[in-house]
Amino acid sequence: MVAGCVAAALVGMAGWWVWRGGMREGLMDVERAEPIAIDFKIDVNQAAWPELAVMPNVGEKLAKRIVADRAERGAFHQLSDLERVSGIGPKTVEGMKPFLLPLSRPETTADQGLTNQQPARVP
Repeated sequence: MVAGCVAAALVGMAGWWVWRGGMREGLMDVERAEPIAIDFKIDVNQAAWPELAVMPNVGEKLAKRIVADRAERGAFHQLSDLERVSGIGPKTVEGMKPFLLPLSRPETTADQGLTNQQPARVP
């Protein structure tokens, strides 16, 4: 009985294979989607070292140096400020530029500009 079931299954599989084309089909064509370019931007003043390390020519060590410099000396105000980090020169900054968000400037509020001035007198 078991041998009969196995034989029927083998005959069924062989029939299915012949019905699907047998040996004449060769390899199956698989459709593939076109690769998608992913654009990402990093805030160098907020990013942790793993985020910085994904940029081209910036590995783990350099990314950790950027984070350490930022913690020690404060935020980067211009892209050229990155050159203060050991191992980063103008070429490295140019390579990083497409992946960095524009550096924000601290906003000046109305009372910050008047801290060292005398109050205005109304005539």
